[in-house]
Amino acid sequence: MIKKDKRYIYTLAFFYSMLIIFVVSIPAFFYISVEKKSYKQTQMQNLEHYAYGVEKSIYDFSRTNKHIFHFPRSLFYTSCLYGKNRKILFATDESMCENIAANKMQENILSKNVLLSTNRLQAKELTIAKSFSYKNIYTKAFIAALFLGAIIFFMTLFFVKISLRPLEKANRYLTVFFNDAMHELKTPLGVMQLNLEFLRSKEESKVLRRLYNSMQSMILIYEDIEYHIKHTHVEYKAEHLNFSHFLQNRIEVFSDLARIKDIDIEKEIIDNLSLNINRIELQRIIDNTISNAIKYSPKKTKIIIRLYKEADHIIFSVQDQGVGIRDTKKIFERYAREDVIQGGFGIGLSIVKHICDKNGIEISVKTQLSQGSLFSYRFL
Repeated sequence: MIKKDKRYIYTLAFFYSMLIIFVVSIPAFFYISVEKKSYKQTQMQNLEHYAYGVEKSIYDFSRTNKHIFHFPRSLFYTSCLYGKNRKILFATDESMCENIAANKMQENILSKNVLLSTNRLQAKELTIAKSFSYKNIYTKAFIAALFLGAIIFFMTLFFVKISLRPLEKANRYLTVFFNDAMHELKTPLGVMQLNLEFLRSKEESKVLRRLYNSMQSMILIYEDIEYHIKHTHVEYKAEHLNFSHFLQNRIEVFSDLARIKDIDIEKEIIDNLSLNINRIELQRIIDNTISNAIKYSPKKTKIIIRLYKEADHIIFSVQDQGVGIRDTKKIFERYAREDVIQGGFGIGLSIVKHICDKNGIEISVKTQLSQGSLFSYRFL
């Protein structure tokens, strides 16, 4: 399995997991809301129970003859004892008690206020308070969410892999079939090309020219499919090429195809322009661009092929007088074709786009319906 397929499976598993977690999070939200309410009520009940104990100890002291009152203390609760006009008589946390007296209570503080009857301490009010937060609930929910999310992800990943296994198997069979088919086609295509070239060297006829051009079209399709199959696992290394000479040779290959449609190819090629690029990838750019220009151009029109230097960049362009393009972005999508009648697999320009993206080549397409198109490639 290639890395791209693995990335697709993990991405699919991730999004399925997110969908399941989203669905689960709806009842989980209501559960947490109920849990928070229950937790707050429990804390309030504990606080009230402690406040009752402190109140009871004050009244018990009032009924005895003891001279010293030992105020109950707790690590969890703050006790505030107020006299007349809410004057602090005793506080385990003076700053908090002052805020309570000034009615500056914070949202994260729970408190219980008790009005006291007559007692020996001359106290009028007792307030018990404690800091309060849902941190424990949120922490537990977060840990549970991580744990559940991990389980859902790996389970989803497992089931996605299981469900895709038949497709992977079919894909492997299909890949093997195409590789075998391409290998079997290469030899007869080569033999046919050699024999047609030999026949044309002996005599020239319209029939032979058409056969040879049809053979060139088949070879172009064969080379596109071959590159499409191999580019994911074959490394196409760059080499130093004489672009000018290479382009001249490729134009010669398409000259007969243009001649059948009475299309004139004008060349404006600067000599000895060189660059580093893989020969096969450069050929795919040139062949697909020129063949499309010929395919979509009416008879008795003109195609202008230019190769020149602009600043430090080499520019290769093909301009035709064809039908134009309705959607210049869509033509680079795989299997997209502007004109179904013209035939083809619709992979030529998607291959060109892939090669350009890989080598940092900028593509520019200018077009006008019924007037023609200009494809330009800026080699950085």
